[in-house]
Amino acid sequence: MFASRGGSGGGKGGKYSMEDLYGFSKKPKASSSSGSLVAKAAARSSKSSDQRKESEALASQILEAAHRLVERRRLELYLRECGLSLAECEAGRSAMAYRNLGKSGLRVSCLGLGTWVTFGSQISDEMAENLMTIAYENGVNLFDTAEVYASGRRSSFVITTKIYWGGQAETERGLSRKHIIEGLRGSLSRLQLEYVDIVFANRNDVNSPMEEIVRAMTFVINQGMAMYWGTSRWSAMEIMEAYSVARQFNLIPPVCEQAEYHYFQRDKVEVQLPELYHKIGVGAMTWSPLACGLITGKYSDGVPECSRAAMKGYQWLKERVNSEEGRRQLAKIKELHLLADRLGCTAAQLAIAWCLRSEGVSSVLLGVSNTEQLLENLGILSQMTPQTITEIDALLGNKPHSKKESRA
Repeated sequence: MFASRGGSGGGKGGKYSMEDLYGFSKKPKASSSSGSLVAKAAARSSKSSDQRKESEALASQILEAAHRLVERRRLELYLRECGLSLAECEAGRSAMAYRNLGKSGLRVSCLGLGTWVTFGSQISDEMAENLMTIAYENGVNLFDTAEVYASGRRSSFVITTKIYWGGQAETERGLSRKHIIEGLRGSLSRLQLEYVDIVFANRNDVNSPMEEIVRAMTFVINQGMAMYWGTSRWSAMEIMEAYSVARQFNLIPPVCEQAEYHYFQRDKVEVQLPELYHKIGVGAMTWSPLACGLITGKYSDGVPECSRAAMKGYQWLKERVNSEEGRRQLAKIKELHLLADRLGCTAAQLAIAWCLRSEGVSSVLLGVSNTEQLLENLGILSQMTPQTITEIDALLGNKPHSKKESRA
C-alpha cells in the first residue's frame, strides 16, 4: 500500500516503517537520566492539554454548526407551510441595492422593514421573527422600531429606534434632554442592545429648545448609545434649524428625515428634502409606500373586516377610504393596476419602485404582516423608465413643482 517509488524507500522490502510514516517508534528508547523522564512526562502533559483544547474547540464548532442547521431547518419547514422555498427567498438577496444614508457613510438597503405593522401588535412574535429572518436573507439590513411599538417586545435585528412617546407622565414623552437619554436607555434595555445605529426624534417638540435637543442627541452619540441621529415628521425649516444649531456649537447634525411618501403624498420628499440633501446632506427614509394599503386595491369595494381600516384605533383610515378624496384616489389606483399588469408586476411593486426613483431617498420602509406580502414587496422593478414615470405623473395629475419651476 505504501510501496516506495523506484524501489528505494525506507524500511525492509522497500516499505516505509511506522517510524518513517508517523514519526515515532513502537519500541521505547532507553532513558539516560531521570531528568529526561521528567521532561517526557511534561511533554506528554502539555500534549494532552493541547489535545483537550483542540477537542473543546472542535466540539464548540460542531455545536454552533448544529444550531445553524436546526435554525435553517425550522425556517425551511415554516416556508414549506407557506408554499415557499428557502431558495426562492435567498434568490433575491444578491439583487438588493444599497445606498448611503444621506451624505453619511452609513450604507443601508434600499428597502427596510418598518415597524408600524411588522413590529406592531397586529401579528405574533413568531411571525415577526420569521419576517425579519426572510427579510435579512433577502439582503435587508435596515430594521426600524420605536420605544412604544408593541411595548418594546421586539429584541432582534433592530438597528434604529425613535424617541418621543414613551409614557403617560410629562417627563416620559417629548424631546427634553431627560427623555431623550432615559428613553433611549429604556429602548436599548428592551431591545437587549448596547447601541442602535440611528436614533430618530419622532416629530419635533415645541416645548423643548432646539439647542437642548441637538445637545442631547450629540451626548447619546458621544456616549456610544447611537451612531447617528435623525428626524421623523419634521418640517424642512425645523431640520435646517437643527443643522444650524449643530454647526454653531460644534455639535452633531441629523443625517436623515423619515417622511411619509407615496403617490398621494409627494411635496415634501420631491421638493423640500432634495434641497436639504444638496445643501446639508440630509437623506430621506420614507414610509407608507402603499398609503396604508390603499394602493393595493383591497379597499376598492369597501372596507374588508380583516383589514387595518376595520381595526380599533384606525377610524381615521376608514374615514379616509370612504371620503370623496379617497374615492377619487381609488379610481386612479384602478388605472395604476392596469399599468402594473402591462409592466408585468404587481401594483405594490410598482408603487415601491416609484418611491425609490426619487432623488435623495436612501431607503423605503415596508410594512408587512405576512411572508407573501414581504416577498412580493421585495420583488420590485429593478428600475423605472422615464416613460413609465411620465405615464404615472400624467395619471396622478399631482406632480409638485420645485421652487425654480414656480418662479419660472
